[in-house]
Amino acid sequence: MKSLFIFALLVLPAILCTFDNGFKFMAHAAEDELDEELVDVESEDAAVVGEDVEQEDEVSETTKSPDADTYLLFTKPLHTPGVTLELSAGHPVEFLVGFLNKGLDEFVVETVEASFRYPMDFNYFIQNFSAIAYNREVKSGHEATVSYSFMPSETFAGRPFGLNIALNYRDASGIQYSEAVFNETVQIVEVDEGLDGETFFLYVFLAAVVVLLLVLGQQFLGSYGKRKRSPAVRKVVETGTTNTKDVDYEWIPAETLKKIQSSPKGGKVSPKQSPRQRKTKRPVGSDD
Repeated sequence: MKSLFIFALLVLPAILCTFDNGFKFMAHAAEDELDEELVDVESEDAAVVGEDVEQEDEVSETTKSPDADTYLLFTKPLHTPGVTLELSAGHPVEFLVGFLNKGLDEFVVETVEASFRYPMDFNYFIQNFSAIAYNREVKSGHEATVSYSFMPSETFAGRPFGLNIALNYRDASGIQYSEAVFNETVQIVEVDEGLDGETFFLYVFLAAVVVLLLVLGQQFLGSYGKRKRSPAVRKVVETGTTNTKDVDYEWIPAETLKKIQSSPKGGKVSPKQSPRQRKTKRPVGSDD
């Protein structure tokens, strides 16, 4: 079990570092592809001259009905007029488009669409977002509000782009109008929220170190407790048979008792004599 734990501590950081490098490589590759696209756009822009430029300018022009007013409100993120709008890469962008009918005829709000343009020339498209169809009728003197959302790609982080938001509608006569409710340069920023690869690797390494210290501390405390609970050596003192008062000498033969009494150590012993021995020691003719 310990070997598996140590192996995990050594192998896991290497795997995480490999994944982190792979993600960074993919991100750099995507950025390089975007740079190549922008370079191609610049080269095409330099090649456009004369009548082609005039035709593209005519296409970029938007038409607006004099009987309609439009409004735009960013709800995520909030936008202050006069300040460059910053959009977070990889996070949704939400806004509301308001339409006011000032004329006598009704209008039909058909679709809302958005796109990223080349910031140096808005005639070149970088990315088109899906158009949402509403087909909402707006009567004379009434107002309608529609919502739209899109998400900038994470590969666009750190770059400026032209954002074009177009509202398409028609009047009762069937005349089509396409009005750019927003047509400005925005900045795509990278959000630092969350854990990147390096921070995640650091947290995993610190957690592994803490777990290792806990395991080592538990083993040290366990060995110290066993050592402390070991039984103490007790000194056994043999007292022998120094107390001769409680010893019964009746079972010992008489010859052995005489030898004990005649020895230097045995003189102090005064064993109790049995009635049979007392009879043998009495003189003959004595009364019992």
